[in-house]
This record gives sequence, C-alpha cells and structure tokens, in this order.
Amino acid sequence: MDWLTAILANIDCGQGKISFQLPDGESYEFARDQNEFNAEELERFELPVLLQGVVEQSFPRVVEEFKDVFPEELPGLPPDRAVEFSIDLIPGAAPIAKKIYPMNKEELVELNKQIKELLSKGFIQPSASPWGAPVLFVKKKDSTLRLVIDYRALNEVTIKNKYPLPRIDQLFDQLGEAMVFSKIDLRSGYHQVKVKKEDIPKTAFRTRYGHYEFLVMPFGLTNAPAIFMDLMNRIFYQYLDKFVIVFIDDILVYSKSEEEHERHLRIVLQTLREEQLYAKLSKCEFWLDQIPFLGHIVSGEGISVDPKKVEAVKSWPTPKSVAEIRSFLGLAGYYRRFVENFSRIAEPLTRLTRKEEKFNWTEKCQAAFDELKERLITAPILALPSGSGGYEIYSDASGKGLGCVLMQHGRVIAYASRQLKTHERNYPTHDLELAAVVFALKLWRHYLYGERIKIYTDHKSLKYVFTQKEINMRQRRWLELLKDFDMELTYHPGKANKVADALSRRPEAFFMNTPKEILEDLRKMGIEVIRPLTEGMWQNLQVQSSLIDRIKEAQQNDSKLQKMWKQTEEGLQTGIRKHPDGSLRFGDRLCVPSGDLRTEVMSEAHNSQYSIHPGSTKMYKDLRQTFWWHGMEREVARFVSRCLVCQQVKAEHQRTAGLLQPLPIPEWKWEHLTMDFVTGLPRTQRGNNAIWVIVDRLTKSARFLPFRVGQSTEVLAEMYMRQIVSQHGVPVSIVSDRDTRFTSHFWKSLQENLGTKLKFSSAYHPQTDGQSERTIQTLEDMLRACTLDFRGAWDDHLHLVEFSYNNSYHDSIKWLLLKHYMVGSADRRYAGPT
Repeated sequence: MDWLTAILANIDCGQGKISFQLPDGESYEFARDQNEFNAEELERFELPVLLQGVVEQSFPRVVEEFKDVFPEELPGLPPDRAVEFSIDLIPGAAPIAKKIYPMNKEELVELNKQIKELLSKGFIQPSASPWGAPVLFVKKKDSTLRLVIDYRALNEVTIKNKYPLPRIDQLFDQLGEAMVFSKIDLRSGYHQVKVKKEDIPKTAFRTRYGHYEFLVMPFGLTNAPAIFMDLMNRIFYQYLDKFVIVFIDDILVYSKSEEEHERHLRIVLQTLREEQLYAKLSKCEFWLDQIPFLGHIVSGEGISVDPKKVEAVKSWPTPKSVAEIRSFLGLAGYYRRFVENFSRIAEPLTRLTRKEEKFNWTEKCQAAFDELKERLITAPILALPSGSGGYEIYSDASGKGLGCVLMQHGRVIAYASRQLKTHERNYPTHDLELAAVVFALKLWRHYLYGERIKIYTDHKSLKYVFTQKEINMRQRRWLELLKDFDMELTYHPGKANKVADALSRRPEAFFMNTPKEILEDLRKMGIEVIRPLTEGMWQNLQVQSSLIDRIKEAQQNDSKLQKMWKQTEEGLQTGIRKHPDGSLRFGDRLCVPSGDLRTEVMSEAHNSQYSIHPGSTKMYKDLRQTFWWHGMEREVARFVSRCLVCQQVKAEHQRTAGLLQPLPIPEWKWEHLTMDFVTGLPRTQRGNNAIWVIVDRLTKSARFLPFRVGQSTEVLAEMYMRQIVSQHGVPVSIVSDRDTRFTSHFWKSLQENLGTKLKFSSAYHPQTDGQSERTIQTLEDMLRACTLDFRGAWDDHLHLVEFSYNNSYHDSIKWLLLKHYMVGSADRRYAGPT
C-alpha cells in the first residue's frame, strides 16, 4: 500500500475512475471507459509491476497488435461490401413525409452540432427526396443527447426481412470443451454498412436546418439488424461452429487453451482489419474463463443461467401478511403442473390463507416458502429456449413495481421484476404498463429479436400504442426499441395474468393511490362517485369519450370531409349530409376520417368477442351498415389479410367439385333444420367435449349447444326441447347424418310424435348436409381464434361465438343473419305440423 500512498492515489470504484499524482507534481486520471493508456505508459509512470500485469491481462499483446481495429471514431464511409442495406416497399407504397417535431433551444444547438458531425464523416448528405422522417432526441444515461430518426411511417410500408437468426440453444452447443473466452462489440456497427444507392432517398430525414439522407445504414429501420446479421455471417462463415459465435454485432471467441485462443483471437481481429470493421475497446472483454453472453454465463464448466434472470424469485422476501402469501402463491400456483407434490409443499402456506386461520408464520411455513422458491428457479421450470417460435411475455405494472415472465410453449424461460424508481411513481398507468413491456424486451432481446412475440398486458389501450399520433418524449424513446421487434400486444385480464401481476406487486414496493385522473375525468362527465372502488377496479377503469363523439370531433379536422360538406352546401351532389346530432353522414352511414379511428373501428369489428375474426367480405358488409369511408372495402381486405390469428386458425376452403343438387328452399324460418355434431374437443371443467350444431336452412342462423359425449339420447332430447322447440317452434323436417343418436328408436319416436320428418344423408356423402358441414368449419375457425385471443376453455366462449355467427353477413342470403332471423311474425309452431 505504500506506493499508493506515495502517488496520492484516489480510486473511485463507483464511478470507475483512478487518479494519482507523480513526484514531479503532474496529475493523471483514468476512467473506466477510457482505454488509451497501456503497459508502456504505466512503465513511464514507474508504477508497480502488479498494476502493469492487470492492464496487460485486460488488453493482451495480441490486441495491442491490432490497435487500428479499435479506433476512437469510425474513420469515414465504409468500403463497398457484398451486403448493402436495401429498403423494399410493399406494392403501392407512396413516399411519406412527416412534419418536423418541435425542439427546445438546447436540442436545436445539439441538432446543429450532430448534423455537422455526420456531414463531416460523410455519413449523410443534403437531400431532395420526397421522403422525410422527423427527428427527436433521447437522453442517454450520462445525460447526453442521442439523435433519433422516427422511421415508424417508413417501417410500416417496408417488407420485413426474414433473415434467420441463429437459435441460441444451438449456438451454445458449439462450445464443447472451451475454456478461454473473449467478447468483441463493434463500434456503431450499423454505420459500417452502406445503403444501396437507389434506397438512399428513402432514409431522408427533415430538420430545421435542412433535409438530409443517409449514405450508411441508420439506426431505427426495421430491417437493419437482419442485414447486419447477414453481413457478419458472411464475414465469419468459415469460422462459425469452430471458434466463433456471432449474434448481430456481438462476437464471442472461444478456445480450449490459451495458446489456441491467441491464434483464434488473432484470426478474428485480422478478419475485422481486412474487412475494415471496427470495435469499441471499452465494451470488449478478453481472455476470461467465464463471460456473460446472450443472457447466460459461459464458462469452462458449461452453460449456466445468468443469476439475474431469477433474482426476482430468489430475492422474494418472507411474507408478512395473508395478502403477501396470496401474491406469492398466485405466482407459484400458476406453474404447479411443473412442480412435483406442489400441494403438499404449499400446504402450510395455503392453510394461512383460510378465513378462520390466524396468521402465524412458523418454521414449517418458512421451509415451504424456501422450497417453493427453489423449485421455481430450477429445472424443469427454467428451460433453455427450444427452437424458434412460441414466445410469450406476460407483463404487468402496478404502483409497486414492474413484473414480467418470458415463456415458450408453456415453459418458463425467465422471471423478472423490479421496484419502481422514484420518478416512475408519477407515470400515468398507460406509461407504466408500457414501461413493463420495454423492460421485458430490453432484458430478453437476445431471445426475442426476429421472433414473432405475443405480449400479454392487462391494459387495453396499449394495443393502439403503434397508431397513436400524440406521443411524449418518454414514449418516443420506447417506440424506438419496440419497432425492432415483430410483436403483437394482446389484452389479458389481470386475474388471468397471475405471474406478472404477482411479480409487479411484491410487498417491499407497496404503493397504491386512487387515481386522481380518473376521478377528475368522472367529475368532468358529471358522474358522482358515491362508493369507493376496489384497487383492482381502479386499475382496469378507463374514462374516455365514446367512439361516436371522437369520430365527430375528428370530422372537424379532416380536410377531405370538410371539402365534401362544403360542396354539398354549394349545391353539388357529394352524398354527404349533416345529421341532426352534428355528425357528417354518407346517406345514413357515419363518415370515418382517415387515421387511427379507422384502425380502431376495424379492430373492434374484427377482434372483439362479439365479432371473432370474420372474413373480409363479412366484415365489410357488417361495417358498411353503420360506417363509410372512401376505399373501405380495400382497407378492410388488407386489414384482415394481415391478421396473424386468422392466418393461424383458418383453413383454406375451396368450392366443392361437380354440380350441386340443392335441397328445396324453405318457406319459413326454423321449419327445416340441419344437424350435426362436433366431437373430439378438449374436455372442459364443465365436462363438455362436443358441440351439437343446429342450423336453420332458410336464414342460416345456428345454435351451438355444448354437451358431453356419452350423454344419453334422452338428455339430448330434453336439451332439444328446451333450447330449440321452446324458442323456435317444432320444425317440419330435419336433415342429419346417420349418427347413432339420430337413428336411435327414442329420437325417431320423439320426432314422429312431434310431426317432424327425419331425412338422413347417404353414407360417406357429407355433401348431402353441406350446410351443417360449412357451419362447422366456420365454428371451428372461430373457436380457435377465441382461445388464441381470449384464452380460457372453449365452452366459455361458445355463446359469444354463436352471437357473432348469427350477427354477421352471410353471402348466400345477402343479409345479416340476426336481422333475417328476427324479421316477420314472432309466432311459433308449438304443435306438430299437420
């Protein structure tokens, strides 16, 4: 320690700084991210060999030989490469130019400075392009400003590059007996790739100081990571699976010995030199026996889970109340199928949650709590990702913290949670829920980039985060991250989202206030709150204007609609009229202005529980009853074609070959029926595993009755009398297949007494009852969509599926089923036909 005292050394571990003063009075300071000094400089300072050895280990001799690979700044434009950044647009896409975002004085000074730097490096040039994205600034951790181009509009019309990313589990399979590791991080990797000449104008951005376009690949474009991955794979192709792992701009070099590692590292650095690719020395790590990489700890002993992944569960504090026990059991119970003897282990805890039980935390309770935590963070709960696809994130935020769970194919990959920072406690609910999503995506980017992700949140309005016009600075920063992912945000009620909800509500961060904003909104609407709401109710409550009111308000700002209304006032026939309620109508249909409201209307007509993913024709015919806008049919077709759920659940249906021999058209509704059964469904908690499908041949309306295979014909007959005859009358005829339930003596006797004639289809010829067959196809599509969108058992959604089916347009009758079903006399036949 004497030599530290002699040079007046000051070591600040928190800031990563070392300062000292030499005998001649000259002072020096070195920071953690400042790596210009080396062993030779330390020798000049005559510091002990011990410190010299540390520095030599951090930056070994082979690295010193390749100093040109680690410049402080990129030297200029990159060379011509085999891979250039291209931007392919969807057919029909037109140039988009957005208005400039306002900036304060400090931002304008920084903008002018950064534009000059980019111009001096040759990364940008003045532009006359019809494209133009706005720019904004995001604060870094060190409070400096980073220039961000808002390319959201361009990304929306860009064809997504599906270049495959390597599977993480297969990457680690390559390591074998590796003992020594180095990690290299490229400096501003994207700026080391040129943009294709013909695509340069598409990168244009607009500022107060001019219109510019990028000659190098900018940050924020949707296909940038895929293009860079392609480049890195080409460059290191001959070394992959041997001693190099590449994931976008991260390079891992692994070897069995130090001698071998020096040779491997030299090859990698020489390749970077030849390809004129440059790395950032402060972010590189060399010659280590274990190293964090892609969320794992890579070492000579093998691959282990990064401790940070399960810190949220490991550090869960001992419960001090029944509410805290329930919160923990909500997390653990969600995965009880993976924990052997879960009920036995958790019994001391569940006993404390009973009403009559006094809270008394015993040693048995502590042992059960500790064992459950241990089971949650060990196999088979936390598994490595298996292949690609199937990723789901359950995120939640509360006044206490953020929580999220990463799952794949129903298996937990990682848990994560953290308390809210002081300033985050002031975030509105919408921003807090979005912060939880961002927290998860940042944490698990190495798993999720390039994958289709379903993110479940209990905040409905997040579904529209990509289409909202007004965004604050914080949301701008987050959207920069979100647009790099192929993700679908789905509403998931808090009660069903047990895990993330529990993680976000950990007791040490307990904090809950009644939202003043909601109370204020309610007062403005003239609503008096006379009974306090529970915590859960407040979290789900949102107050907003009705859709009609928002459309009327937006109509005032839509130049095209206002122009058409003005022409109408001048005596021209535009079809636009003003309704007594002040809204603009096309005939009797409400005019919807262009923008987010159209998307919201289409989303409601397609994704809600009352519509359940209709096809484009049905959806258009339904919407045109109430709404109008120019090009509606085309926009609806495009919206439906992009629906992932429809692509997943709907089979291709083709017209039957040959000439059709249709049955006679009935004269009255619910007099001539068809019937069939859907069997082989998963058994629900109610015991149902089949559906009885009954269709009216005239109106095409249908009834879907759940039942259990094995129930007697007598039970089915009682259901038939209660659900069909009592509501629709006695039918004249029934067409069905030759199922034993329809050919039974009891069923035939019942229909004979009612006066209903039974008609059976020919064996192995289902086309006889084509109506039921087609209805069943639609029913199965809708049920699959329901269980994907809303979860739960299929019979939980069957009544909504029936409502949706009967409330949609049917091409064969050219009308909404429900209207046709309800028109005419309500008289029913209660006695059999004569």
